[in-house]
Amino acid sequence: SFSNIISIIIPSSVKSIGISAFSHCSSLKDVIISDSVETIGASAFDFCSGLTNITIPDSVETIGNSAFRQCTSLTDVIIPESVKNIGDYAFDNCSGLANITIPNSVENIGNYAFRYCKSLTDVIIPNSVKTIGNHIFEQCTSLKNITIPDSVETIGNHAFYNCNSLTDVIIPENVKSIGDYAFYSCSALTDITIPNSVETIGYYAFRGCSSLTDIIIQKPENSISGASWGAAYTVKIIWTE
Repeated sequence: SFSNIISIIIPSSVKSIGISAFSHCSSLKDVIISDSVETIGASAFDFCSGLTNITIPDSVETIGNSAFRQCTSLTDVIIPESVKNIGDYAFDNCSGLANITIPNSVENIGNYAFRYCKSLTDVIIPNSVKTIGNHIFEQCTSLKNITIPDSVETIGNHAFYNCNSLTDVIIPENVKSIGDYAFYSCSALTDITIPNSVETIGYYAFRGCSSLTDIIIQKPENSISGASWGAAYTVKIIWTE
């Protein structure tokens, strides 16, 4: 049994850490991964609730689904420039995670990747990412600042659901769709500008945004259906073309 392991060094003979390799090793605190490893498999370290330090080398290209799910003691993660894919639920419910560095090499961040990361305050999404997935930052209740790059075309369903510390969001010019419940209960959000590129805004996208006063839309009046997308009747919808 691995249940009592405190530290692990993955040797240079290993290229892939397999599915559920160290899952539920609740006593595990430190992991050093050698620079031979290219893949961290699905659920490799999920529910390692004592894990505080993980060194991901610049040989890793894929962080699998649920790889670090429920690693509640993990506070800082630096994702190296080699990583291209961050899987679904990869850091889901890493409630102690306060700092995450995502490099420009990352092309895909999976659904639910950072859900319930309640200690995250600032996130910069790299300009290599085209889609902000469904539920990706849901319930990140300390998230105050999010940088969405010009490369993003889609903001998924529930993407920022109940991010109730989020005060400002700049939606870039290339976004075409904003999903259902995308900013639901973002109660600190005061105003938002929707660029001309946006074609659809989902059901209840702004429901529960109790501080929201204006939604500015850089398009002709009523050119996007569903206004006011769940926002309170006091919110002004301002069409600017």
